[in-house]
Amino acid sequence: MNLILREDITGLVLAGGRGSRMGGVDKGLQNHRGMPLALHALLRLQPQVGATMVSANRNIAAYEAMGAPVWPDPIEGYAGPLAGLLAGLEHAETAWLVTVPCDTPGFPADFVERLAAAAAAQDADIAMAATQEDGQLRRQPVFCLLRTGLVESLVAFLQAGERKFDKWTARHRVVEVPFDDAAAFFNANTVDELQQLQR
Repeated sequence: MNLILREDITGLVLAGGRGSRMGGVDKGLQNHRGMPLALHALLRLQPQVGATMVSANRNIAAYEAMGAPVWPDPIEGYAGPLAGLLAGLEHAETAWLVTVPCDTPGFPADFVERLAAAAAAQDADIAMAATQEDGQLRRQPVFCLLRTGLVESLVAFLQAGERKFDKWTARHRVVEVPFDDAAAFFNANTVDELQQLQR
């Protein structure tokens, strides 16, 4: 079994969305306990990986001030998380890329380690977090670790006009990694959910 080391992994914070369910604001820059949401995610990710990046499409300077390289989507028109993922795959200089959304500041501190162990054990292309919800294991697709060699597959998928995360990942060897603490993956999509996070 080939171990996946921390320095083999680049971490990507996905902050390139429209924030439409939050009234069109730049979600990653919303204040959470005195800091932008995306900075919480970045600081939580940094100790778990060898390098970090941010995917963002506006307010680039504000994201650059967080101290990591910032890359906009290579595809026009807010094409969703896969476009941000493509930006990460194109710019990562490691064998693996791990993604987290900017609106989930409390994801587990051993999240990357657990995904890497599962990917190595199963020789998977993609390791994806999953949590128990209503008695069922549900994938958390934007919390995933994947081989950067999948970039050509993703380019072809997006060029065909496809946008669905699950449909693309289904083409590759995926291992689900169960996490008991579903609350750690709570994300703030709306103003109400952001207020819930503050509590």
